[in-house]
Amino acid sequence: MKNNKNDLFTLDKFIEESLYNKKYGYYMKKNPFGQDGDFITAPNISILFSEMIAIWVISFWEKLGCPKQFNLIELGAGNGEMMRVLVNTFNKFPQFKNSCKINILEKSELLKKIQKTNIKDAKVKWLNNLNELNNLPGIYIANEFFDALPIKQFLKKGKKWHERHVNFTNNKKLEYLDIPFDMQKFEKKIKFKISYKQMFIEYSPLITKYLQIIINKIKLNNGGILIIDYAFLEREMTNTLQAVSKHKYCDVLKGFRNSDITHNLNFCLINKIIKKMGDCYSLSTTQKKFLTKLGIMDRAEILSKNMPFSAKADIYFRIKRLIDENQMGHLFKVMFITNKKNKFKIGF
Repeated sequence: MKNNKNDLFTLDKFIEESLYNKKYGYYMKKNPFGQDGDFITAPNISILFSEMIAIWVISFWEKLGCPKQFNLIELGAGNGEMMRVLVNTFNKFPQFKNSCKINILEKSELLKKIQKTNIKDAKVKWLNNLNELNNLPGIYIANEFFDALPIKQFLKKGKKWHERHVNFTNNKKLEYLDIPFDMQKFEKKIKFKISYKQMFIEYSPLITKYLQIIINKIKLNNGGILIIDYAFLEREMTNTLQAVSKHKYCDVLKGFRNSDITHNLNFCLINKIIKKMGDCYSLSTTQKKFLTKLGIMDRAEILSKNMPFSAKADIYFRIKRLIDENQMGHLFKVMFITNKKNKFKIGF
């Protein structure tokens, strides 16, 4: 993107440029994770989060009939903390570990280097795209992956739809500009009425593309995908676009290339995409219910049994951040998508 006079970009192109420009993109030039970064994700809050994911993965593998070979794919592994814990946990289950081919899909070369330093396992393979996967059953994990993918925004003014753009004006100041949009033509292209009973729409062509690829692979090879992310269950869409820098919300436009830009996933919309593709179904719950059903409190009790009070308090303080309804417990939702023939419901 060259920021010439009067440049105009659709919102998803602006987000793509801000986050993923090969040289200047936010995720390409810095490590945003941890206290010294811009935000903290669940795996960095408590090791127990990743341990619960490991238990879930092993249980699902067993439900699939313990295939002798299968792919485990993490989409966007951040600083590698979750996969580090997964690998350490899997080492305690040799039959599972010998069957598991671990893959990470990561776009940022900088984050790949950090992940390779953090994850001590020579068998982990880094993918450039999902087409590199062979035809084995696949278990996909997407923790805070989809929320950082670019979205389009459409808003209804009177009876007419407009698409949101970002305008680079003469003085390099960024501003939103809404341009009339042919919604009927767009709905023919995506093959469903996304505008039904909506006044505002957020839609990500890239999320749809990823879901189509993954669901086709699930239908062909068996398996499923676990999505953990900022999300909402209501049918009516609203503007959820936000930016974060130094652990505080900031202006999306002012933070161009220097802040994390995210949105809340619309699980209703994802369900429409799933149903349109056929042969798969989904289950949804909150992060609180998911982690609690997997036994995070029981694990904490075992782990902290002989610890001094300060260490024990730290464990429970971290778990509270994960499951408290006023923190991450309700804000984060969990979705599981799999073949209709798979009746696996652990955690849901």
